[in-house]
Amino acid sequence: QVQLLESGGGLVQVGGSLRLSCTASGSTFTDRPMGWYRHSPGKQRELVAMMRADGEINYGESVKDRFTITRDKSRNEVYLQMNDLKPEDTGTYSCYTRISLRPYYGPGTQVTVSS
Repeated sequence: QVQLLESGGGLVQVGGSLRLSCTASGSTFTDRPMGWYRHSPGKQRELVAMMRADGEINYGESVKDRFTITRDKSRNEVYLQMNDLKPEDTGTYSCYTRISLRPYYGPGTQVTVSS
């Protein structure tokens, strides 16, 4: 059973930084994409960052140049370094992977940016 477990969320002031981590288990992930989505109140879930198995990376427009996704395939982990946080970054950040066209999401970790 595929499981994704996030950690690292919290409360931070505007301009601050957080680092999120996600550990995947229950399958092999070296050939799978892994990334992050977020869900903010009143908004649809949106892509934050995605790293394909070949290392290609895509970022959501609103986080480019502020967030960085990295991955440790040997540990089945993916990370999200978030800098210069803004109030609009507030939301639940969920880890993501896809296996045989089926998406999997973790339960999420809450990030709250206060002004």
